[in-house]
Amino acid sequence: MTPSQVTIIRSRRRKKTIQTKYGDGHLWIYLPSGMSTKVEQKWIDKMIERNKRCERKKAVKQSDTWLIQRAQYLNNKYFNSSLHFSIRFVTNQNSRYGSCTSIDKTIRISERVKTMPCWVQDYIIIHELTHLLHPDHSRKFWETVNQYKYAERAKGYLFAISREKIDEETESPELENIISEI
Repeated sequence: MTPSQVTIIRSRRRKKTIQTKYGDGHLWIYLPSGMSTKVEQKWIDKMIERNKRCERKKAVKQSDTWLIQRAQYLNNKYFNSSLHFSIRFVTNQNSRYGSCTSIDKTIRISERVKTMPCWVQDYIIIHELTHLLHPDHSRKFWETVNQYKYAERAKGYLFAISREKIDEETESPELENIISEI
């Protein structure tokens, strides 16, 4: 992914450091003003390439492959690799963060989860993996989920963003279901 626009900003106060910022397809490269044209071009090329690598890593991280690997890691850590399942991102879950069908062992995670902090993503994955053992929200279910050290923090995060959404929109039964499930 090549940035659509690159802006070079030279600074007299900057002596040795080179910095980049990226957003909305635009890359800003901050350079010391005393650099020769040849050295400057070398750094510009290097920073553009570094930005491309970072963007590729982000794209891979948020793919189904990343999700499968992360879920398997959490399965190994919290369930001693005992769970067999399939997992994927879906675009049709607007009122839930994830769902599990324990009969065929399929887990679906909402695309919205991709933008959440990694410790919340892990919580949602663990929550759905636990449904493979306990299809309900029983005491045993919550005991298992709460073994995750950031479970309470993640529940608070999900509660907070659910409340924000309720404040932005009119209250709806779907959003109340999200909150009651936390």
